[in-house]
Amino acid sequence: MTKPNEVDITFDFRTDTPAGKDPDSHSPTLRRFHRLLWSKSLPNGKRFDLVDTTPRVYLHHKSELGEFWLASDTVIPSFTREHKIRHVFEGISQKELDRFNAIGYTIGGMMLWPGDRVGGKMTINQARGFHPRIKDRFDLTVECVLRHYTGRGSPLSETLERYSEFFSLFKDFQGFVEFFFLQDIVASDFASVRFFAPFDGFQSSPLPRSAEEYASYMAHATGFIEARNRRIEQYSP
Repeated sequence: MTKPNEVDITFDFRTDTPAGKDPDSHSPTLRRFHRLLWSKSLPNGKRFDLVDTTPRVYLHHKSELGEFWLASDTVIPSFTREHKIRHVFEGISQKELDRFNAIGYTIGGMMLWPGDRVGGKMTINQARGFHPRIKDRFDLTVECVLRHYTGRGSPLSETLERYSEFFSLFKDFQGFVEFFFLQDIVASDFASVRFFAPFDGFQSSPLPRSAEEYASYMAHATGFIEARNRRIEQYSP
């Protein structure tokens, strides 16, 4: 069992989530880890402290910086519920799929996004899941965030713009990446994203089309989570 100020990068958040519930909203350990990790100084030097005591709010910040209502998001999908691509799992053992799902539920596979619905429209979490050119892919989501900071269009442009106050906290894309320990999904100059699968500019479905493509996607996504977990482990909240 971890101490109150420790983050265990091996902890599977499904293990302390009530049966039938979503770890993003019901794992107390995940909520604590998020609060510990992301309550820290922003690129401008000001503190971004989060509290978990606001009724009906996952994590909350209110200061001269503004007011933010944040929610957790499991960012690496396994696509095993996508029935139209069932053929891509041929040759992938259940053991491999179980391991992929398990590492996806460690802290390296988790993210915080604004959780309030602006104008009753979709949140970032909802939009990236429902958009047919994103399908919950985190690499594609990060590409959209990069384009937001550099003034270029993307499938999530309208959604991200609604939360521009949140993104301005980090000054620029590099600040956003470094704050959330996302260095291993971007190039060293922060000018491009390291995709988990070949990228064609959002022109086609982001779902893997073959067992080989799925195996490659799984390997790249796992590598990212493992690298991010190592960065988190080296950080002392």
